[in-house]
Amino acid sequence: MMWKKKKNIRKMAFNTETVLMAAKAPLNTVLTYFQTTSLGLTDEEVEKRLSLYGKNEIVHEQKKKPLVMLAKAFINPFVGVLTVLVAISYVMDVWMADSGDQDWTSIIVVSTMIILSTILRFVQEWKANRSSEALQKMVTNTCYVMRLGTSTRDGSPGDEISNEELVPGDLIMLSAGDMIPADVRIIESKDLFVSQSSLTGESDSIEKFPNLSEARNHTGSIVDLDNICFMGSNVVSGSAKGIVFATGNHTYLGTIAKNVAGHRAATAFDKGITKVSLLLIRFMLVMVPIVFLVNGITKGDWLEAFIFAISVAVGLTPEMLPMIVTANLSKGAMVMSRKKTIVKDLNAIQNFGAMNILCTDKTGTLTQDHIVLERHVNVDGTEDKENRILRHAYFNSYFQTGLKNLMDRAILSHVKELGLESLSSSYKKVDEIPFDFTRRRMSVVVEDRNGKRQIITKGAVEEMLTVCSFAEFGGKVQPLSDSMRSKAQRFVKEMNAQGMRVLALAQKSFLSKENNFAIEDEKEMVLIGYLAFLDPPKESASQAIKQLHEHGVEVKVLSGDNEAMVKAISRQVGINTSDSVTGPELENMSQEAKQKAVVKCSIFSKLTPMQKSEIIQLLQKKNNTVGFLGDGINDAAALRESDIGISVDSAVDIAKESADIILLEKDLMVLENGVLEGRKTFGNIVKYVKMTASSNFGNMFSVLAASSFLPFLPMLPIHLLIQNLLYDISQTTIPFDRMDREYLAKPRVWDSGDLSRFMIWIGPISSIFDIVTYMVLWWVFKCQGPDMESLFQSGWFVEGLLSQTLIVHMIRTRKVPFIQSSASWPVMLMTISIMAIGLCIPFTSFGSSIGLTPLPWTYFPWLIGILLSYCVLTQWLKTLYIRAFKRWL
Repeated sequence: MMWKKKKNIRKMAFNTETVLMAAKAPLNTVLTYFQTTSLGLTDEEVEKRLSLYGKNEIVHEQKKKPLVMLAKAFINPFVGVLTVLVAISYVMDVWMADSGDQDWTSIIVVSTMIILSTILRFVQEWKANRSSEALQKMVTNTCYVMRLGTSTRDGSPGDEISNEELVPGDLIMLSAGDMIPADVRIIESKDLFVSQSSLTGESDSIEKFPNLSEARNHTGSIVDLDNICFMGSNVVSGSAKGIVFATGNHTYLGTIAKNVAGHRAATAFDKGITKVSLLLIRFMLVMVPIVFLVNGITKGDWLEAFIFAISVAVGLTPEMLPMIVTANLSKGAMVMSRKKTIVKDLNAIQNFGAMNILCTDKTGTLTQDHIVLERHVNVDGTEDKENRILRHAYFNSYFQTGLKNLMDRAILSHVKELGLESLSSSYKKVDEIPFDFTRRRMSVVVEDRNGKRQIITKGAVEEMLTVCSFAEFGGKVQPLSDSMRSKAQRFVKEMNAQGMRVLALAQKSFLSKENNFAIEDEKEMVLIGYLAFLDPPKESASQAIKQLHEHGVEVKVLSGDNEAMVKAISRQVGINTSDSVTGPELENMSQEAKQKAVVKCSIFSKLTPMQKSEIIQLLQKKNNTVGFLGDGINDAAALRESDIGISVDSAVDIAKESADIILLEKDLMVLENGVLEGRKTFGNIVKYVKMTASSNFGNMFSVLAASSFLPFLPMLPIHLLIQNLLYDISQTTIPFDRMDREYLAKPRVWDSGDLSRFMIWIGPISSIFDIVTYMVLWWVFKCQGPDMESLFQSGWFVEGLLSQTLIVHMIRTRKVPFIQSSASWPVMLMTISIMAIGLCIPFTSFGSSIGLTPLPWTYFPWLIGILLSYCVLTQWLKTLYIRAFKRWL
């Protein structure tokens, strides 16, 4: 019966019946239905359910099977063009030809090019996919689950496990900052507010309760059920206990994910690559018919002209583009992983390199992320020698079940050092009012052995003063006067100027209320003292910020802390603090004033989470590529809004889920390495695109010139195909090339409009020397008759291949190649190898079989002179181009 019931649950997980049953049924019925207890499941039962339901993971992107990936590798515009050309060649050279005249050469060469480029692309994408999966497994989200025989952070049964290990029937604990790890029925809650924006698009958080109530504006949608939390939403504030009723693909989010998995919106990078592809294809579709007509008219052999035009089309097709892009991105991701940076989305690498503004929080990035409790003082500023302030702070941090921040940990650590942990045994927790980012404080209600009940509240000084009506001086409670408030603010200012963060502590005793405490109870409290925390700046922060500035990345600090504190830390790490603005000031500005402020200021303090997002949006409107580094629940919205969201592996779940890139070490030095690798990756992609585009453009003019004046074809179709194949092979090492330091010094963005200008400037240079080669072969070596046709074709075959290969070294740098900047050894080795093969082919039996003939040694001094002149002219025009347009790659 039990097995049957579980199988029914599994089937029902895809529809609303299970959700409604979990929401409407009494708790005992739900526990019975899922065969669990109020203390959770046993380890043995968990194993059974894992084997039945599988791991708690959804299809973020459909699993890429090797055969599917191989099939998809064939699907791109360039392979499509080549496939059409193979079909045409088959019809012309085999099907329509006589049995003795059938020629498979063109078909074999073009098919080899298709297979080579496709296999290379498949191998690179498969390696990239495997690497991405391995890297993402290094970042895991966890939750607290109640299981028999384990214990949680507050002493109740439970343990911290990976979200993947959850099964239906598990009891979990939730608190502020947690991602909801599965579909959950709430059975206990305290001021639980959940953001469901990832499911509904609504930015406002919703309060959840243990009981379902039609009176609480229930709209009829299952997403709005009062006591149900769905996977993918996150806890904004409060705490809760819940029972898991659906996991993985059986969840509401899982059902959606299966329908949309694999459908990723095109990024600016994707659009740029598509524009380049379409530009090159349009260029080919225009020029190839012209080549066909010119050769047909001048030679009179329309069939031969048609075959030659097809070969030219193959030569103009950059079939290696998809492979080069994938290889660059996957190599960049692997290099970044070795530098403690995990790339969740390969396309994010381009945005990393394009980033010119980095917005970052303060804690843990500019500071050591190791907060210590430096001082605990009374309201009058005297030291807390009797540890009364410390004792109250300890109760507040120890008994809370919400997200324990660094200051809570510092308090607990300080108490442990003093050996005062036994204090908690004399008190018991009655209730708590969890922290939220609006009131910026949290409270616990405790009771001692004599039944004395008191509320203890800790929070930001400004917010605490609004709920305090009294203050304790010398053991006496007095009304909180304006002079006392001013004194408190002065004390905070002094501590902030020293780089310390201050929290205020208040209490209220002899409470008549017994339970169900709420925010309304935080009033008429007694201010009893302050806690001063120190988080020293990182030694590396100053150097990292300096280097980021040198590389064109402006650093802006977006913090919820007060202005004096943020300025003190920022000043110590070298950030200009002369221009700053606070959240309240920003709120009162006009839209125009905000726009000016976000551009001018480097320091932003007292910000709300939504103001962080607003600042990023305003910066983006000024055509900035904005990165955001954050690790807290209050950073999630900003991480999503930024062009590149950056988080750390120790961040809360929602921050990691929102980020594009995860740092394994929260250090700006790590970030700088990622920025440089992003620019290097992007630069090598642009390098290939410009090399190929300009080379193809130049070859087109050369073919037109030769076709117009020669009585024979300047090269046979098979020559063009082999030349193109060798050139493509020479490009496969581009991902391993280095970039000049000057290129890495500035952010780089995709500019497809610059490609046409580059083609027009650089492409025709090779045509000039191709025409010079024609003239040398025609006039010097007398290649004017049918018997000398083969020598002419051999001469241009070698010169064309060598000039194409040399353009790699000319275009890859704005400097003088080989003298001021040299390519990496893989590029050098491949280039030399292809040039050597090209020189040797006319002297081999293979060359003879395809119509090439050995070149006379007297040709080579001319060849060297032509190639050297080509390099000199290219370098001169390159210098003019850089001066005219202030850019190269």
